Amino acid sequence: MKINKLSLLDGAKIATGSTVIIDVFRAFSVECYLAYNGAKRIYPVGSIDEAYQIKMENQDFILIGERHEKKCEGFDFGNSPTHIQNIDFSGKSIIHTTSSGTQGISNAKHATEILTGSFVNAKAIAKYLTAKQPQTISLVAMGYEGLRKSQEDEFCAEYIENEILGKPTDFETMIEILRTGDGARLLDPKNHAHSPSTDFDLCLDLNRFNFVLKVQNDQNGRNYLEKIEVA
Repeated sequence: MKINKLSLLDGAKIATGSTVIIDVFRAFSVECYLAYNGAKRIYPVGSIDEAYQIKMENQDFILIGERHEKKCEGFDFGNSPTHIQNIDFSGKSIIHTTSSGTQGISNAKHATEILTGSFVNAKAIAKYLTAKQPQTISLVAMGYEGLRKSQEDEFCAEYIENEILGKPTDFETMIEILRTGDGARLLDPKNHAHSPSTDFDLCLDLNRFNFVLKVQNDQNGRNYLEKIEVA
């Protein structure tokens, strides 16, 4: 297997093979909590307009997402795992749009398959890919709004690569770097209305979930996420 580590929207656009689009703070951590809490189907979409359109066609769907880390107007929830972790989404369909992660999915046109990436299911991702043995793996760290690199997404790509290669990772040091680095914004009280401090810990709850979320297409050609348990 050849592992390519890429970054940002430009990286998503050139990703090939089995591609992992990584967004730790907070999109793809949120999606794991949604799947764990019973969501029937999660639709990751690139634009707010597309999200509104799907909602118009499906009034019972739930709108979740952010722009500039704050809840989009008219949405049911923002992009905080804290705000949704104790909600039962059984049988519910979710429309999810974010500034980074879902943009990466929309732009990974050359990938043969797409998985979402976060620390909460990083080992499951590595195990899935190791079992599949694709010729090429692309790990795409989406960063902040897909335009600026972020420590957490680069760290997650490093962790997944190390797991695939059987190398150790000093995860505790990563956490400490994030606490005063790119993760500090989640701990800043001025941001707690849309991003409670508990988001930091929920997004860094390493290997909490033993499943991957794989992008599939529904009968209308729309992307949705399939939950696949990993042995």
